[in-house]
This record gives sequence, C-alpha cells and structure tokens, in this order.
Amino acid sequence: MKLPVMYGDLSWQEKKDVRNKYIELQEGKCMFCKSPLSEPPPTEVTVKKINLRLFPVNFLKYPIHLQHCHNTGLTEGAVHAYCNAVLWQYYGR
Repeated sequence: MKLPVMYGDLSWQEKKDVRNKYIELQEGKCMFCKSPLSEPPPTEVTVKKINLRLFPVNFLKYPIHLQHCHNTGLTEGAVHAYCNAVLWQYYGR
C-alpha cells in the first residue's frame, strides 16, 4: 500500500487498513505526540481543553484515529483521538 492516500475516497474498511498500516510504520506511536498508541496521550496534550461541540458526536469514542490534512485530503498518520482533536482545534489540521 502506497501512502499517503485521499481520505475522502476511502471506505470505512480501507480507512481501518490505512490506519493500521500507519500504526505499523510509526512503530505503534502517535504521529503527533510520539507516545504509544496503546496508552493514553501524555499530559502535555491532554492539558489542552477540547471544545467537544466542534466535533461529531462520539468523536473520542474510538481511541485511535486516522489523521488527514483538511486542505489536501491526504492521510498523514495514526493518532490518539485526543491528539486528533488537538490537531484540529489548535492547529487547524
């Protein structure tokens, strides 16, 4: 599988496969905070308050997300759900 790919063109199963490929390439670490995806994100990330009204219902339900650029639509990597929210709310990604 050649990465990155266009996020909007993926089915839910393809998103899962791409996310798993990024997890493998990232050696199980979050693209953003570099902490293990098997653990919660570190305090320096979770100290940032998230406005959950900005996100879809159940946004934080699944612990690992497939991060993509909202400008290009291209996938960027696997991230903690909270890191994904921080990336979008604080960095516009």
